[in-house]
Amino acid sequence: MCLLIAATRMTNKLKQEGKFSYIEVGEGTPIIILHGLMGGLSNFDGVLQFFPDKGYTLVIPELPIYKMSLLKTNVKYFAKYVSDFIDHKGYSEVILLGNSLGGHIGLLCTKMYPEKIKALIITGSSGLYESAMGESYPKRGDRDYIQKKAENVFYDPKIATKEIVDEVYETVNDRNKLIRTLSIAKSAIRHNMAKDLPKMKNPTCIIWGENDNVTPPEVAKEFHELLPDSNLYWIEKCGHAAMMERPNEFNAKLYTWLQERGF
Repeated sequence: MCLLIAATRMTNKLKQEGKFSYIEVGEGTPIIILHGLMGGLSNFDGVLQFFPDKGYTLVIPELPIYKMSLLKTNVKYFAKYVSDFIDHKGYSEVILLGNSLGGHIGLLCTKMYPEKIKALIITGSSGLYESAMGESYPKRGDRDYIQKKAENVFYDPKIATKEIVDEVYETVNDRNKLIRTLSIAKSAIRHNMAKDLPKMKNPTCIIWGENDNVTPPEVAKEFHELLPDSNLYWIEKCGHAAMMERPNEFNAKLYTWLQERGF
């Protein structure tokens, strides 16, 4: 089960414009950040603190995973949602950064709308490895199970705080949220992208935790092999949420890649 992972440290205010709710900080080249399933916008606090004064606008749209009809609760719809958001903001080209399910949405958005995507960054992304999104679905009412799954997301299990576990527990015990969690998880399994990746020419940065138990290192290697223009970077002693568990290393590797690629 691809938890990742809600938290409440976020201090930036959400902007509300029509159907879009998002955080925006900084000025410069737009980087749109896509959170994972059950993933809080605050998972990217480290990125938000590092990049805005380096010539980038960081934008995190809140994906309405729990607000859409079941017919629209799928990876393809959310890829279109991101494209609509790019149009709403008036951007001609953007860099996409996605973790877990957010990486999968970013990959599919890049496939569907390549002209809008200057570059793509994925970390712990689904899209190739079925177990990432469906190896075991959430068990309602079993807090110990939720805690173990939350701890499994990280190299250091202490990062799975009571706050994180409580919020995931609440999500999987909310019938509406659980139904939509299962719907998009099954959709992600159906949208395996192995055949699509060799046709995707957009520059892609792959940053992966060496100790990722959700999407293991072999998944990162396969992404790197299949994507025609990709670079792969590893972070030691790090699990599924590199930008959250090792923000300094994550930011350094990403910034180096962006500079080397001229973004």
